[in-house]
Amino acid sequence: SFSYVPNVPVLKDVSLRAEPGQTIALVGPTGAGKTTIVSVLTRFYDIQEGYIAIDGMDITRIRKDDLRQQLGIVLQDVFLFSGTVMENIRYGRLDATEGECMDAAKLANADGFIRRLPQGYQTRLTEGGSNLSQGQRQLLSIARAIVADPSILILDEATSSVDTRTEIQIQEALLRLMEGRTSFVIAHRLSTIRNADLVLVINEGEIIERGTHRELLEKRGFYYNLYMSQFKGTNLREIEDVPTLPLHLDT
Repeated sequence: SFSYVPNVPVLKDVSLRAEPGQTIALVGPTGAGKTTIVSVLTRFYDIQEGYIAIDGMDITRIRKDDLRQQLGIVLQDVFLFSGTVMENIRYGRLDATEGECMDAAKLANADGFIRRLPQGYQTRLTEGGSNLSQGQRQLLSIARAIVADPSILILDEATSSVDTRTEIQIQEALLRLMEGRTSFVIAHRLSTIRNADLVLVINEGEIIERGTHRELLEKRGFYYNLYMSQFKGTNLREIEDVPTLPLHLDT
């Protein structure tokens, strides 16, 4: 359980177990508690009741710096600083070589656009990366996470729209990043939710439903109604035939 303000719980009796390599998707309305779950997993905040363990060890017994070395965090608002593209990628692991950073960029589908920049990997970015597009910033963030090589991934999928080609590149890069890693995803894309090993439906700080995408649809409960509200007038079979589709479950 967790409260920002005493006696006003934001998370209530949240209990979950992630197996190594498992992808867990968190879905639910705005303000349901999804981001708070991510915040306590990363120890941006400490919980007041219960415990969180990694490989059986309570995370409060792990130094925050050591904990975060195990975590790869890719958020909607990408943090890029004033420096070269290479320096921004290397921020994921400061002792990474240029070759390792370039390999990470290739896996993240970022190498192509980087080489088209005026000075390639030595191009200087403005604070926040405002001289890059939203999609390019996301790809750089994924490259940074790849070079960090974390065992656990925390991903908050971006909801902002990008062009179709960039969307496909981002999806491919995320799949490479998530491969073999335990991943917690605040999910907005239908493809992510469908491919998750476990979907947790969060509402008012509680896990109210859990299961696979298909299992939750068959229950015809909260998730089903949330899901179907996005596709009024559309046959469910037609929706399920779409390979990748933005799904705004925060509305």
